[in-house]
Amino acid sequence: MNTSATHDQRIAAMTFASVYPHYVTKVEKKGRTQEELHQAIEWLTGFDEQKLQELIRKKVSFESFFEQATLNPQAHQITGTICGYRIQDIENPLTRQLRYLDKLVDELAKGRAMEKILRKA
Repeated sequence: MNTSATHDQRIAAMTFASVYPHYVTKVEKKGRTQEELHQAIEWLTGFDEQKLQELIRKKVSFESFFEQATLNPQAHQITGTICGYRIQDIENPLTRQLRYLDKLVDELAKGRAMEKILRKA
């Protein structure tokens, strides 16, 4: 699936710090914890709590966020639709990586078991 260049550029320029509070609100509203959110983010990116807080404090763009990440080798197993796009069909690597993160947050908010979110089972 091709996303527009403008769409991909907007995603690259957005800061993780601007979206992160929305992730926290979304999962906590559904009875999940910030710690579970951090566990999912760490699984996808390799960022521990300290690194995550540093990236938030520095207000890094999503482009920089994912450049610094060590993407989990199992991330390709994250499939489905998010924001009207089939994740596995998104051609732009950065946009696909962001949608991986969005999908993990959605799965967490929907009450999916952590073992399934982290692709362990």
